[in-house]
Amino acid sequence: MTDKPSHLPERLAFLADLNAARYLTEGLLTGKEDVPAIALNKVTEPLSGDEARGALMPVRDLVDDAMHVFGDDRSTAADAWLAPRLHATLRLTRREAADRRLWNYLALGVAPDYVVWRHTTDPGKGKTPRVAAKRFRGASDTQAFARLWWAAELYRNGSDYGPVVTACAQQEMLNTALRLSVIDHRPTAQALVGLIDRGTVRTGREVNALAKAVNASAATLMYDVMAPDAEPDGRPLAQWIEAAEWAPAVSRRGLPDGPDEERAPEDSVATLTEHFAELFAGAPVRGKSTDDNEAL
Repeated sequence: MTDKPSHLPERLAFLADLNAARYLTEGLLTGKEDVPAIALNKVTEPLSGDEARGALMPVRDLVDDAMHVFGDDRSTAADAWLAPRLHATLRLTRREAADRRLWNYLALGVAPDYVVWRHTTDPGKGKTPRVAAKRFRGASDTQAFARLWWAAELYRNGSDYGPVVTACAQQEMLNTALRLSVIDHRPTAQALVGLIDRGTVRTGREVNALAKAVNASAATLMYDVMAPDAEPDGRPLAQWIEAAEWAPAVSRRGLPDGPDEERAPEDSVATLTEHFAELFAGAPVRGKSTDDNEAL
């Protein structure tokens, strides 16, 4: 099994896509080889400045703890635990998080063993279990660490990471809902989570059906008009990032606190929760019989 890097610098870095591709060998993707850490770090670009949030070891320690806590349970439970803590450890702006080079480095330079541990799948029929290359170098909704950070960013409700735990416990909230542009509207994200919390939507297939119905409805309804969000205020995020200089390591037991932003308006969330419940009642769920779908 792929092991943790033998060489870990003090600070995080950027790894360009082309350089990352050089290390996506068959041996790594099948968990039989380690990443040549010293060689990889020679082609990285260091982060500018010396901010505390650029330190490497807090992220590495967090990954080690995740693998220790969940052991062989390489599932959404690990995602739900790690996503809010990764977000609160890195303390990025969205612009910073949009830079794929950082996620390339986390996956290959900091924790390739985590990527292999979490995302190795068994294709069956005598084929070798492997990790898809997109888990190391891929889009924000598929790359191993980017998907967790963006899930935490889009599903948190102000400083509250509780909705993130609910969302990440359902794989389709990462695989399907996270890809929708409407999820950037906070009342929409909270309404989806609310339907899971109250048990209206229970399974991955139901989440998938709901997400598709919500996205289709967005073609004719403007959710931000129907359920307005609070005006954005960048000050709490800036203060939260600044506080990284003296903040302790994130708690491994209780959830950390995110930026002290205003929560999504309750009236808007309630409006969309009821609307989405009606959409789901008429949405076909794959795998259910026609009678079952009509009974939803």
